[in-house]
Amino acid sequence: MSENDLPQNTPYKGILWTLGVIGSAILVLMLILSTWWSQEPDPFNVYDEAIERSKVDDTSDIPVGYVYANTLAHIAEVLLHKPGGYITNDAAPPGIFMDNMPSWELGALVILRDATTALRNHFARDQSQSAEDPDLAIAEPYFYYERNSWALPSTEAEYQKGVDALHNYMIRLQKPTGKKPARFYSRADNLWQYVEIVIKRLGGLSTRLSASSEHTYIREMTVQITEDSKVSRLKKEHVTTEPLTRTPWLEVDDIFWEARGASWALLHILKAIEHDFRAILIDKRAMNTVDIMIRALENSLQPIMSPMILNGSGFGLFANYSLTMANYIARANAAALDLRDVMNRG
Repeated sequence: MSENDLPQNTPYKGILWTLGVIGSAILVLMLILSTWWSQEPDPFNVYDEAIERSKVDDTSDIPVGYVYANTLAHIAEVLLHKPGGYITNDAAPPGIFMDNMPSWELGALVILRDATTALRNHFARDQSQSAEDPDLAIAEPYFYYERNSWALPSTEAEYQKGVDALHNYMIRLQKPTGKKPARFYSRADNLWQYVEIVIKRLGGLSTRLSASSEHTYIREMTVQITEDSKVSRLKKEHVTTEPLTRTPWLEVDDIFWEARGASWALLHILKAIEHDFRAILIDKRAMNTVDIMIRALENSLQPIMSPMILNGSGFGLFANYSLTMANYIARANAAALDLRDVMNRG
């Protein structure tokens, strides 16, 4: 009897074939889901969202500060309810294998935290010794909860509590005659204190993005002061430049997507500031400065034409997406410096 005449093990072959088909289908499904979930959320209209939430006909009927607070709440809601939900704390595929969207979420979350802290400590307080708003005192800590907790309690559950507290603040903001009315003070000194934080965030992102390329330097200054009996005078200034540590190749896209998330969140916050601080911005002739920041961030969010983040060098054959992003953020940062100076001017 030849080998060809031996009975074939057909049941096992059928099982292996079935398992192969199922595995391939799961792999394709995971690929489709990860591609869908990696899509950046579209920008939203901060005015339309505020009108819808407040149930009024026009933004002129909305109290000052409502657009800003609602923008923060909606940014958090987008993080929680976009396609795929909040992905950073996923413990199952495909979310556990994704890194672009978690980096995007981190960038947006940091900006959200800064803006919520500014609302609690500055915008909603008349002076340094005034009592803080009770709902904002609840909302802010929830947004600082660890961003990658998947259970007991989950990150989503804690952030949702922060959103609910912001909504309670907004309800009280609409009812100034209630027992505990909410307040929002759109003053120049309040805005100046928040812009200081924005400058540091944008400067840090610009520096980290620039480190994706070779031959990037930072400027360090050492100043020595000599004291005498009447006046302190500058004795010596020593300036050096040192190369930045180049970003590892596997981290270039993470920093890029973090910057995209931060730009997306800050863009909406600036539009809300443009509405709620309109009077002081017009008085200080700073409306155009805010517009420059908004345009720069809008340009930084242009659609990406490549399936991967290119990291070319200088004027080479391929583009460097990180340096392009750094250019737009640096322009927004320069405008933020001007805005800080204008707000701090008497």
